[in-house]
Amino acid sequence: MKKQTQIRVLLNGAQGKMGRAIARLIAENPQKNLLVCATREAGQTDVTEPFDVVVDFSTPQGAQEAFLLAKKHKKPFLTGTTNLPETFLFSLQSEEKIPVFFAPNVSLSVYFFTELVKQACNMYKGYQKALHEIHHVHKKDAPSGTAKRLAAEMNLPAEQVTYERIGETVGTHQATLTSALDEITLTHKATNRDLFAASVLDITAWLVKREGGFYTMSDFAKFKLKELKK
Repeated sequence: MKKQTQIRVLLNGAQGKMGRAIARLIAENPQKNLLVCATREAGQTDVTEPFDVVVDFSTPQGAQEAFLLAKKHKKPFLTGTTNLPETFLFSLQSEEKIPVFFAPNVSLSVYFFTELVKQACNMYKGYQKALHEIHHVHKKDAPSGTAKRLAAEMNLPAEQVTYERIGETVGTHQATLTSALDEITLTHKATNRDLFAASVLDITAWLVKREGGFYTMSDFAKFKLKELKK
């Protein structure tokens, strides 16, 4: 069997929590054929090492710098950085020359949880909706990008999302539907950041095989579901 070519990853935001988790899982899973060939942080200049894909979990400014690097070198770009400016999001969504992936939450289980919440809201029309999220005290955006996405799918204004920042909590999202007679609660609780980092490895390997354009968790989820049916 022909050995697969190793995918060289430029990891942007390598010193952050997600960056460190991604680097560790890449090193621990050689069968994924991924290699962190270079790292950078926001504000640094261009890298000299050759790379095949840019993976970014940094800051809004760092994400924009990393995207320009990917464009310059004509390589795929993946970002899970949240709180991105609307103008930058539009640039990502409009990209046609390189494969670009963006998701405020890269976990498949969170994606399917979001779909469940959306279906519940459609089934239980007339119920009062609420969304509460909890993250670690280091998280800068509040509510989180995941919470904003969930709120949008629930047709709930983002300003009505409640949130807490507690210790080192990885991430908890609780959607509640309430009537005069009952209450329905759907909760997703991430207990380890590896949930997201492991998904990044799979998305990266998938993204480098895509044509130029903008991709989301919906596209990746469809691909994974087709794989399961084989």
